[in-house]
Amino acid sequence: MSLSKEEKLYIDAYRSMLRIRLFESKVLDLFLKNYIRGPVHLYLGEEAIAVGVCSALQKEDYITSTHRGHGHCIAKGGDVKRMMAELLGKSTGYCKGKGGSMHITNMSLGILGANGIVGAGTPIAVGAGYALRLQKSDRVVACFFGDAAANQGSVHEAMNMAAIWKLPVLFICENNLYGISTCIRDVCRLDDIAKRAEGYGFSGITIDGNDFFQVYETTKSAVEKIRQNGGPILIEAKTYRHEGHDIGDPEVYRSSEEVEQWKQKDPLLKMERDLLARNILTQDIIDQTRSRIQEEIDQAVQFAFDSPEPPKEELLTDIFVKEGEK
Repeated sequence: MSLSKEEKLYIDAYRSMLRIRLFESKVLDLFLKNYIRGPVHLYLGEEAIAVGVCSALQKEDYITSTHRGHGHCIAKGGDVKRMMAELLGKSTGYCKGKGGSMHITNMSLGILGANGIVGAGTPIAVGAGYALRLQKSDRVVACFFGDAAANQGSVHEAMNMAAIWKLPVLFICENNLYGISTCIRDVCRLDDIAKRAEGYGFSGITIDGNDFFQVYETTKSAVEKIRQNGGPILIEAKTYRHEGHDIGDPEVYRSSEEVEQWKQKDPLLKMERDLLARNILTQDIIDQTRSRIQEEIDQAVQFAFDSPEPPKEELLTDIFVKEGEK
């Protein structure tokens, strides 16, 4: 099959979305079997946002992530073997097994860090954006945060500073309607969080976060504007998490009917339907792709199981920078 450059990008994006889905499904299974320590927040149902955004970025661009960051890391090129090892607390993980689920970082991929503190990625993104401005670089920083983080003071301050200094920061609000158990409608009078950008003097756009093509095209346009003119842009991508806030969440705050209604808008199934309709994929290719990626995930799990625990000598390393080191 002869494919255009754009069609190849779409296939790669589909593979990335499927990789996130199968990775997270396996993480859920491993957690329930007590192989993973500490809390885990799954990205199931939000795959189109991470992949749509990162597909429009260059490798040299930066991202800041959240406590729900596995999808962001995979979309930015993260190795599932090293990610799985990190989740299982092994020395071959991205942070030597000491960061765990919420703190995966890799500077070579432009991943400035997932972060367990709500809204904490925004000031980091602004700091990185300021550094890029001083370097006169055309790179951008994509900053992911959730709807609950939108009410944090750090987010308001970060957006205001990014606007004043015209920093190359793309703010992406992943609005999945709930901050733990609190519905965004109960704590925000606006229908669209993106409207807040007007108060800081830059553009805000609200899109369907379950539609890869809409996320990708919107991000691509926004990134081009940021590279050319500088200054931040806010994209609000409306979506829904298929699982609870974290594994073990009883989910008493939302009805099974609501969950099922949103699952009908599953971004991965929508991507499959769209690519089938465009004759870019066939059902056989979809089935083969799923089988290959599942094998990749299984190999990642085996890699993590086979990897050693961090030695006790690592307990106090990576905490302070030694004099003369950068």
